[in-house]
Amino acid sequence: MAGSVPTVSTVPLPRRPLDPDVPDTGDLLAGPDARVRHWYENDLGWATVPGRPLRLLTGVRFDVLDVPAEAGAGALRHLVPGSPVALRGDRMELLVAAGSAEELPGLLDWLEWSAVALDLRVLGAGDAIQAPVPPANVSGRAGWAGSVQGAAVWLRPPGPKGEAEASLPAMPAMGRAQGAPDLVRLLDTVAAGCHRVRLRRPRAGLPAACRRDQPLAFS
Repeated sequence: MAGSVPTVSTVPLPRRPLDPDVPDTGDLLAGPDARVRHWYENDLGWATVPGRPLRLLTGVRFDVLDVPAEAGAGALRHLVPGSPVALRGDRMELLVAAGSAEELPGLLDWLEWSAVALDLRVLGAGDAIQAPVPPANVSGRAGWAGSVQGAAVWLRPPGPKGEAEASLPAMPAMGRAQGAPDLVRLLDTVAAGCHRVRLRRPRAGLPAACRRDQPLAFS
């Protein structure tokens, strides 16, 4: 009809099919949380737990020795530079080879620590830890929801995929890589450190006169 306004179609054009060889990361990397999860899962190859806060599954790529930071500090000398270690408040989380949790009770017994009450626990299959704040060079770190006061942080961040697992303390029978730290020596040092921390704590509240002549007893 003369003078009529032509109708303009508002139907969107068909979307070009995705290349099956190129993953669509538009939604995956949409925010800081997603980018940090992507770093853990894709760059490191570590399994994460769905939901927030972001947590890392233990017992898959690694197990974790959770000890007082004071006790763990003395064990750092037994680690190679690439061995990952995290800090969470006054606790230290030392990553060890997957399967170490099953070896721990027998090792503590063999090292004659099983009869001592130690502030030490191991996380293995079925457990998880809070994902530490990634290193500064990881995309999305600055705005990540996990980077709040009190969150876990990397004291010694993990290396690229594969390198971190090769540096984890392990038992020789577990296929330990050449140059990897010895789990038995690490555990003995950590247990001794936990014992010293345990002995010091009751003395912290004593009057100075009661502690004056006893410092060497706990050195």
